Amino acid sequence: MYERILIPTDGSKVAEAAVDHALDLAAQYEAEVHALYVVDIDSINLGLGTEQVDRLKQGRFDEMDEVKERSEKATGAVAERAAERGIDVVEHVSAGRPHKLIGDYAESNDIDLIVMGSHGRAGVKRALLGSVTERTLRSTHVPVLVVDYEEE
Repeated sequence: MYERILIPTDGSKVAEAAVDHALDLAAQYEAEVHALYVVDIDSINLGLGTEQVDRLKQGRFDEMDEVKERSEKATGAVAERAAERGIDVVEHVSAGRPHKLIGDYAESNDIDLIVMGSHGRAGVKRALLGSVTERTLRSTHVPVLVVDYEEE
């Protein structure tokens, strides 16, 4: 049923909440896991110069130590946990609008399921804050499993 499962991650606790669910499914179906880190161009545009943003859009992350370190840590955490279970992982980093790139990546890599974490916000908070998970749900035809993150 599932051959390829996508885990979009930014390394946050919310994203991490989805990893175990995704890995359980991957183990059950002997699926390959794709760990995707998206550098959100819109959120960092203000703090970077035009040249740096252009580098990110071109996928030249090696020249930006902080971005490279964050992305490797996030996808690496998924890869480590998957390796403990004998699950193959493809790590990928992109830059742009997260929900769009998640959907595009899923479509172009024949992903069968996207597993994402969510704060579980509702109502006005969701409308005001926006949500990559919600936008992904609305913009892709690939099934999305949403795992609610509850703070302890």
